[in-house]
Amino acid sequence: MDAVRVALLREVLAGTEWLGATRRFAGALRGSVVSHGGGLLLVGTPAYEPWHLAAHLVDEAAWSGTPELTPTLVRHDARAADPAHLAVGLGRLAAVRRGETLLFVSPAEPDGPEGPDAALLERVHDARLAGATVLALGSGGRELVAMAHESLTVAKDAELDLDSVQHLVSAAAGENGGCERGRRRFRDRLSRLAEVLTAPPPAPW
Repeated sequence: MDAVRVALLREVLAGTEWLGATRRFAGALRGSVVSHGGGLLLVGTPAYEPWHLAAHLVDEAAWSGTPELTPTLVRHDARAADPAHLAVGLGRLAAVRRGETLLFVSPAEPDGPEGPDAALLERVHDARLAGATVLALGSGGRELVAMAHESLTVAKDAELDLDSVQHLVSAAAGENGGCERGRRRFRDRLSRLAEVLTAPPPAPW
């Protein structure tokens, strides 16, 4: 249902700043990972790990033929016994290399209940110093916005919640900045989904 949700969101948001803002942010994300051949790290806060965004980006990477969009989810409580795709801990940020992209997602201001603490912000800053492109999505915060190469702030009182913005960003990233091929892919996916949803039930045996 994600394709349907994004289509409805775009229809409702037509004429607002959100469509342009999410597409610009998605363009920065896609441009960074594609130009450097991949290396996308996705990290949240101890209280908020962006599982759904990771899943959406994996899907978009497959649907758009852009493997560079496939993220590595960096987790705060990763354990060695976890499956490989869930076992990457914060130590990965210390190993960031030049050309990698770090997408940081936070639902709250720094030092808030769900926001990043000073130690996490320092890790993000160190990643930038090591040569990573830092993108910040969420509540913002002066320090985080200042260290990010590109940021998209979703205020607490915004018309959209962070989950909806993530849907728009991931979909736009998979559409290659709104190019014709990307729009065709989106329409094709939406058409296939509509066919499945409206198909009659199979005949009984």
